[in-house]
Amino acid sequence: MNGKVKKVLLFISGIVLFCLGTLVYASGTGIGAIAVTAKENLGAIAQLITAGSYVAGMGFAVAAVTGFKAHKDNPTQSPISKPIALLFVAAALLFIPSVFQSAGGTLFENGQQAGISGVTSF
Repeated sequence: MNGKVKKVLLFISGIVLFCLGTLVYASGTGIGAIAVTAKENLGAIAQLITAGSYVAGMGFAVAAVTGFKAHKDNPTQSPISKPIALLFVAAALLFIPSVFQSAGGTLFENGQQAGISGVTSF
């Protein structure tokens, strides 16, 4: 990028930061409100990771079953190691929400101080 493009991008980012700072100052919110908002957003991210891990885990499980069938149909062309690895990955992805709950309970004393939200398991 040439110098003019860098200057324009720097100018635009400066204006955006100035507007955000003015908005925070004008709304009367402080660092506490920003921390609460960040905590709420982290709960949404935990829900996204939980849902994504369930979906990906089920996908890997289906791929493992398909790989086992392919190995049964033609053992010389399809090695057994691939579906076994896919099965282990599927199990790991399906247990991620449980690990999140255990780790959150251990780190945050079962939700008494900061807590972890948005994580549910079967």
